[in-house]
Amino acid sequence: MKAIIPVAGAGTKLRPHTYTQPKALIPLAGKTILSIIVDQLVEAGVRDFIFIVGYLGDKIQDFVKEKYPHLQTHFIQQNERLGTGHAILLTREIVQSDEMIVVLGDSICEYDAQMVVNSDRSLLGVKRVDDPRDFGVAEISEDGSISRVVEKPQIPKSNMALVGIYKIRESGVLFECLEENIRHGVTSYGEYNLTDALECMLTKGVKINAFKVQNWFDCGKKETLLESNATLLRKIGQNISAEHQFANTIIIPPVSIAAGCDISNSIIGPNVAIGECVTINDSIIKDSIIGAFSDLKDIVLTHSLIGSDTEVRGESRSLNIGDNTEIDLGKR
Repeated sequence: MKAIIPVAGAGTKLRPHTYTQPKALIPLAGKTILSIIVDQLVEAGVRDFIFIVGYLGDKIQDFVKEKYPHLQTHFIQQNERLGTGHAILLTREIVQSDEMIVVLGDSICEYDAQMVVNSDRSLLGVKRVDDPRDFGVAEISEDGSISRVVEKPQIPKSNMALVGIYKIRESGVLFECLEENIRHGVTSYGEYNLTDALECMLTKGVKINAFKVQNWFDCGKKETLLESNATLLRKIGQNISAEHQFANTIIIPPVSIAAGCDISNSIIGPNVAIGECVTINDSIIKDSIIGAFSDLKDIVLTHSLIGSDTEVRGESRSLNIGDNTEIDLGKR
């Protein structure tokens, strides 16, 4: 079993953070988006991973090598962002005829990963949504089998969206379909999409079933990322490193605080995730994500996303600040 995780996207909706850090490495509930995905698969017994990288791919590789030295890992560069279908085809020589599970690099879901990995049939993860026009959509028969998949249909015949988790047993057929689509220029919205290749598999007679995920967390933009952070903190529970100093500070759970933080005269929480070696003084922070090595003083932050190695001084604001930034909000 090979796990394929495409993380080559530029993450434009999360700029300025993704100018200096891949979206997959943005902190979420005390972890990173990527580590949440990988940990689910490792717990299900997967040990062989392929990461499709692009922009800032060296940071992905360094993170994986440091955090998961025990895994078998491969890194493939996607120099042209031609779509998920093109990305998956790049893995053909490594996967060969093995079974695969593809999890898109921003698809955080609650699901039974063990069941999916061990299934004797190909499976696609789905979730009911109010407006499916922005997603790949699966049309599902009464027996749970998928009859058709369409990428971002303007007139959807189903409200079951594809969440970005694909267990494929017939990898040879998938690669044939990907190759055929690229050869014949079959695209959706200007890209070679994995959804089109899955539809090709269905027309060739491959049986694919749907499985429903319990929750699907949106990590695509600041507002939904903060909502996902809050939800995951409530589910995972409070996680505060023992290596810290909290002088005259009130902690309102749930929060996640990494090692090496120095926090004084402050109120932290609820729904706050703080990276390692952060200094916070005389501040109130809630519903926010604070990147590692940041320095905050005399500030009230709500619904804010603060990048790593950032210095902030001043008064109450809602902020979206990238890495390596210095902000002084003091009155002149």
